[in-house]
Amino acid sequence: MALGARPIVVGAHASCELVLDDPQVSRRHAELSIVPEGIRIKDLGSTNGTWWQGTRVGEIVVPGGATVKFGGTSVRLAAADAPSLPPSEREAFGQMVGSSIAMRELFAVLELAAPTDATVLVEGESGTGKELCARAIHDASLRAQGPFVTVDCGAIAETLIDSHLFGHVRGAFTGADRDRKGAFVEASGGTLFLDELGELPLAVQAKLLRALEAQTVQPLGADRSVTVDTRVVAATHRQLAQMVATKEFRFDLFYRLAVVHVALPPLRDRVDDLPSLITTFYAGRGASPGPIDGENLDRLRRHAWPGNVRELRNVLERAWALSRPNAPFRELRLWLDPGAAQAPQTESVDTSLPFKDAKERWNDHFERRYVAAVFASSGNNVTRAAEHAGLSRRHFRELLYKHAIVERPADDKDAD
Repeated sequence: MALGARPIVVGAHASCELVLDDPQVSRRHAELSIVPEGIRIKDLGSTNGTWWQGTRVGEIVVPGGATVKFGGTSVRLAAADAPSLPPSEREAFGQMVGSSIAMRELFAVLELAAPTDATVLVEGESGTGKELCARAIHDASLRAQGPFVTVDCGAIAETLIDSHLFGHVRGAFTGADRDRKGAFVEASGGTLFLDELGELPLAVQAKLLRALEAQTVQPLGADRSVTVDTRVVAATHRQLAQMVATKEFRFDLFYRLAVVHVALPPLRDRVDDLPSLITTFYAGRGASPGPIDGENLDRLRRHAWPGNVRELRNVLERAWALSRPNAPFRELRLWLDPGAAQAPQTESVDTSLPFKDAKERWNDHFERRYVAAVFASSGNNVTRAAEHAGLSRRHFRELLYKHAIVERPADDKDAD
């Protein structure tokens, strides 16, 4: 788990970014974040405590490499080789769009990772755009002119996965009436996208690890291996770190794939991106949405989006079918699944905390979202954003630094 500009929560509940399978760990146990002095640890009112050097701590900053105990589990907090990245200035990467902090943090990582040959592991709920992410990485890489091959690991019978990935020679098994190259060979010189990687059987995982490390594959029935030059981008809707802990996924393969590890945020956590997504879908029809506001936008903001961006696209396609051709957004007849009509709060009130701490957490969340939204709507101009917010330029800029919306320069002077 990499610490970036946003804090991560450690706990036993599946919603936490770092899940620990330990009965002594509370559902939401502690929060970790990067600060200039090291790693900030804040206990979230856990039952069995957060411990460092034999002392129970409430909130403390520890150096990278420190070992901290959450309940009964000790975790070493490795120091990063480089500081966390500031959010990208771009609002699109490939076909992915979004001006939210979550998406621009993602784009910042992909901008650096895409031109390399590093393997990338993409995690995200169904419908968040994992294949779009993989395609964007390929298109921004030095392999863009090479093939982009997709294998859905969850849609292939277990007995045929070896053949799909590594190929076979004629006569290797019943029905093998001709040679098959396999995905690794077909993608040589380009990118192999392994979708739903978490569905791979353990036996195939071992062969995949060997292929990644040696850049060779041995087709079924062949007496010699074949050299390949294939970059792998893998994706899953499952939490592989938890599968490693339960021995459902090989830990060595996980770390070999997660050289660059990114998570796609669900749509409910970035509803501010709805206008840009709607504009993109309209553009795909060669049409303009007109003003994106009013009751239709309010209804979309309240929706829970269990199907994420894919569901949004389907909602719009249904609305276009029920409205006049290329009707502007305000005139669309929207139909939303009533079972998921009301979205949960993106930041719930944590009643396990004392009132003061819970209020501080809520205020921090509001402050960050408000400042980020005003800054973006002001064209990233500090002066205009500060005037809109009714704050001094210095104060607004300090809030940008505090919430890692922009990176604090080494020589920070208040010069206009």
